[in-house]
Amino acid sequence: MTSESRVVVIGAGLAGARLARRLGELGTPALLVGDEAHPPYNRVLLAEVLAGRYAPEVIALPAPAGHVRARVTGIDRAARLLHRADGPPIGYDTLVLATGSNPVLPPLRGLFTPGHRLPEGVHAFRTMDDCLGLSAAVRPGVRAVVVGGGLLGVSAARALAARGAQVVLAQQAERLMERQLDPCASHLVLRHLRELGVEVHTECRVRDVRTAGGAVRSVELADGYTLDADLVVLACGVRPRTGLAEQAGLAVHKGVLVDDELRTSDPRVHAVGDCAQHDGTLYGLAAPALEQADALALLLAGDADARYTGTRSLTRLTLTGPGSPFDLAAFGEPEGRPGDDVVQLTDATRGTYRKVVVRDDRLVGGVLVGELGTVGALARAWEGAEPLPADGPLLHLLTHDGGS
Repeated sequence: MTSESRVVVIGAGLAGARLARRLGELGTPALLVGDEAHPPYNRVLLAEVLAGRYAPEVIALPAPAGHVRARVTGIDRAARLLHRADGPPIGYDTLVLATGSNPVLPPLRGLFTPGHRLPEGVHAFRTMDDCLGLSAAVRPGVRAVVVGGGLLGVSAARALAARGAQVVLAQQAERLMERQLDPCASHLVLRHLRELGVEVHTECRVRDVRTAGGAVRSVELADGYTLDADLVVLACGVRPRTGLAEQAGLAVHKGVLVDDELRTSDPRVHAVGDCAQHDGTLYGLAAPALEQADALALLLAGDADARYTGTRSLTRLTLTGPGSPFDLAAFGEPEGRPGDDVVQLTDATRGTYRKVVVRDDRLVGGVLVGELGTVGALARAWEGAEPLPADGPLLHLLTHDGGS
């Protein structure tokens, strides 16, 4: 790629901002095009802003050299132009889609007002505007219902409780964070939330949002039980933003399909982050997005050997606020299969739990709740995917508190 070639990145989230900054450091400046009114920020820390622990500017990302606020409405691949809602087209030589993902809005009766707008008091929790809207509405004693008990829902419930809200969390699955945690770890998360005053309902489905005068008043569960609500937070997962790619005729399955060079079906167009589907996998996590951005930066800056071959990602959550912090980490497969070796250490008094799963002498998964001093050593053993030593290191890995 020559120095005159123009790289344009659509999307100023974690992946897009990281890519633009790394390209600038490597001598290949890029134009970053984002449609949010705020400077690029770390979306992972929005719950800390909602909890009042951080001001919005604290989670700002390092600004790349070139950043334009614009809403791209279409891609003309033949002319290599981006059409936008306001302003002249933007030309590119190489285009990168870092369009991220949208919150999933469940099919609830009464969810949308005329004009397809959410009723007053109902919020998604995905963007800085979502966070600031919730922050302005929450106050001590306000009745808040969080719909969804995954990582985002648990974080939102904890943040609202820290602000003094009366929080109810409604989870359709049988336990919290069921994708990352095993039943024992899920129970510890449940216990922690309840100790903070959060009322948790599992195996329940919200079916109706009831409003009066355009504002939410309650939500109704499938069994007919009604929860009064001044605020409703929708934390039901995310879906890749692939609209621009589809309109441009790029290959899309669940996400925009990319190869090990993060190229789409058009070799001049790449994709990274939540919108990209690599080797059949949609990650939707920060660590893979950053690794993809770093790999693509090297490629676009002229490193012909750079490749992205996938990420073995670890989920880590720290819930701060009143009382002691609550830490958890999970990686790989938290549940063992028949024939696997599973080692667990539980300290009910201290509220700690450690578990690893070993298959064919390789560490394939683990869950830690409470003290995370061992997470570094465990993560390295898992990421390396090498056979474990034969002298019984599992207990040492679970109890050694160095290298986190």
